[in-house]
Amino acid sequence: MTRKSFLMLASALVLGAGVVQGAIAQPAGRGPGAGNAPVYDPAQLPEVKGKVAQYSLTPRGMVDGLILADGTEVHVPPFVSTQLVFAVKPGDAVTIHGLKARAIPMVAARSITNDATGTTVLVMPPRGPHHGRGDGAALEAEGKVAALLHTPRGETNGVRLEDGTIVRLPPPEAKRLAETLTVGKSVAVRGEGYAGPLGRVIAARQLGESKDSLKDVAAPRHGERRFGPGMRHGMHDGEHGRGWGGHHGGPQGGHRMGRGDGVPG
Repeated sequence: MTRKSFLMLASALVLGAGVVQGAIAQPAGRGPGAGNAPVYDPAQLPEVKGKVAQYSLTPRGMVDGLILADGTEVHVPPFVSTQLVFAVKPGDAVTIHGLKARAIPMVAARSITNDATGTTVLVMPPRGPHHGRGDGAALEAEGKVAALLHTPRGETNGVRLEDGTIVRLPPPEAKRLAETLTVGKSVAVRGEGYAGPLGRVIAARQLGESKDSLKDVAAPRHGERRFGPGMRHGMHDGEHGRGWGGHHGGPQGGHRMGRGDGVPG
């Protein structure tokens, strides 16, 4: 698939989800003070470079980040999906500025730049409500665990299989099933999710070491975000109090990323 056809198809999928503008994609040479960009320069934040291995997806098929070739998880809010898919695709070399986690290879991105084109996606709060896709299709998968995946606060909320499939489940269940969700172990999963040009993701309803040993994955408790807490945008850009949702791709909200969450407060 050519880059042009990839972008056209990916754009149709993302725009079909009702994503509102929540980022500014800028060509090289335009500073972050232009237009509606944040007052402060994201380039002052720690820098991470790498090659994009795949998109990170919510169970509804929204792009909520990147997974780099070295395994680094790059978190962005789902409302950045449209701009990110247009600016960056798997295989591209990127430079990320954001808050780096202390204990695991993970960064909450404030800006992502395509090194080849110079296009930068600046993460900004959305204007108005954010809407995700409806319920996903029934899916199942089987394979070996390649890596653990995490919420922006560092809680395990899924795994990536060797074929690139992303499996999501609530953090309490990921903790309970930690022995099964071990890198190198074989797992089988059934649930709902998305499979298409952007990748493949399953919200686990049943999980086990094989299809013959599947066990139910408990639903989140009342009031608990399904795939873990989100984080507040903040950063003194005039949007205090606005945040983005967790990995479920739902309404804005969540917790401020601060002390005790793996990054400086």
